[in-house]
Amino acid sequence: MKVQVLRSAIKDRTAARKFYDRQEAGVGDYFFDSLFAEIDPLALYGGIHSIHFGFHRLLAKRFLYTIYYKIIDSQAIVFRILDCRSNPNKLRKVFEEMG
Repeated sequence: MKVQVLRSAIKDRTAARKFYDRQEAGVGDYFFDSLFAEIDPLALYGGIHSIHFGFHRLLAKRFLYTIYYKIIDSQAIVFRILDCRSNPNKLRKVFEEMG
């Protein structure tokens, strides 16, 4: 299965990387690498995660982030990478806007 990361998820990842870079030098790079280590296995294991807001939800192991994706035409498509500490109402709004 192929894995595709949409622009919306890339923007999420970039914003989080900048946030962690401001906390301490090198942490943003570690975050970036850790997320890729989480996303790459979706090629094999995509679709096994529970569904929330209509998306499969993969909880990152090292950072408090969630990867939301769907399986469409034998592809794992990553839509968003969101901070788990976000207000649940904000998350609901994000997914309502995505349709």
